[in-house]
Amino acid sequence: MEIRPILSALLRNSAGALLVSIQIAITLAIVVNAVFLVSKRIETVSRPTGVDENHMFTGWMSGFGKDLDFHNMVREDMILVRSIPGVVAATPTPQVMLSGSGSSNCMYPLPNEKGDCQPVAYYEQDEQGLAAIGARLAEGKGFAAEAIEWRAKPSQSSPKSGQVVASRAFLEKLFPGEKSFVGKVIYDNQSQPETVIGVIDHIQGSWLDWDKVEHVMLRPMVGTGPSIQYLVRTKPGEIDRVMADVEAALKKSNKNRVVGKLEKLSRMKERSYSGHTMIVMILGIVTALVVVFSCLGIFGLATFNVNTRTRQIGTRRAVGARKLDIARYFLIENWMVTTAGVVVGCLLALCAGYWLSTHYGLERLDLYYLVGGVLGLWAVGQLAAWHPSLRAAKVSPAMATRTV
Repeated sequence: MEIRPILSALLRNSAGALLVSIQIAITLAIVVNAVFLVSKRIETVSRPTGVDENHMFTGWMSGFGKDLDFHNMVREDMILVRSIPGVVAATPTPQVMLSGSGSSNCMYPLPNEKGDCQPVAYYEQDEQGLAAIGARLAEGKGFAAEAIEWRAKPSQSSPKSGQVVASRAFLEKLFPGEKSFVGKVIYDNQSQPETVIGVIDHIQGSWLDWDKVEHVMLRPMVGTGPSIQYLVRTKPGEIDRVMADVEAALKKSNKNRVVGKLEKLSRMKERSYSGHTMIVMILGIVTALVVVFSCLGIFGLATFNVNTRTRQIGTRRAVGARKLDIARYFLIENWMVTTAGVVVGCLLALCAGYWLSTHYGLERLDLYYLVGGVLGLWAVGQLAAWHPSLRAAKVSPAMATRTV
């Protein structure tokens, strides 16, 4: 079948075809960039955290009263919590990963603020800290009980033991080119030295949108109170029961403190990613609606063309055209309209992707998504025109002549 007669017919009645082509172009630009953004958001949300967040929970404890011995309260609570069946490990800590809240500092590879400063989120924990978060050490060891500093008064100084456990991503930035980091000494902005005794293979910190989210450091200390969080890790499948048991045991054991609401770390992670989740939902809905409207436009144009060409169809059938020839005619016509929209849509999609990357710091549009969008719209366009094309093929010569 020749393309020229089909093109000539389209040019004679170009208004509808032009509008549908513009709709397809806009659809391609929106869908490709939306799907690309959604995939990147899903990729971000699906990143491994390096901690056992599905079996962890936390809650704030606040002591009160003149006779409060905060450190003794924490020690007794840790003994109590760790004795509850189903508890793998527990640690006191003022900061929790994935929560969106924490503390950070800038560390140097040399004293006197020499070398490239690398920001890092740090967490204060006791000897069960690594076991409580479920992190895996790539090299070195964790903290011993005797290395934990129970601070008598607030201070910004490094732990007395001078020990830290840090993430590989952070240390690789601090010491580029190095392969082993155990024994390396790092310095804060006051030139206080801290020696790396363990390296965590992979872990995420508190701020999940931070580009340094994998810069994490653990310090062996417990603060002065009177408030602190307890981070508890449980055996698989037992978190709900353990949470209830821990809450009941803590409330019963000491009346001179407030036991805050216990919360699963997985819920904290969901809250931290809530913005990403909302964007995924909105873009998903918008993409679906745009595709649906484009399908309706293509279907409407094909139906209109069939209805207005009944006489032409009947004439072609009378001179020997097969049903397949009639259906193919309208499918090719629709493919040409779709292709015109796709060509313009590719330019719009690239321009939109460039604008998003320059104005909002997003990644450049991957051309694989553009190719996928083109193929997808071709397929969707043909499917939308399939039913009208079959209707056209069923027009008989006798029915066409009645319109003369």
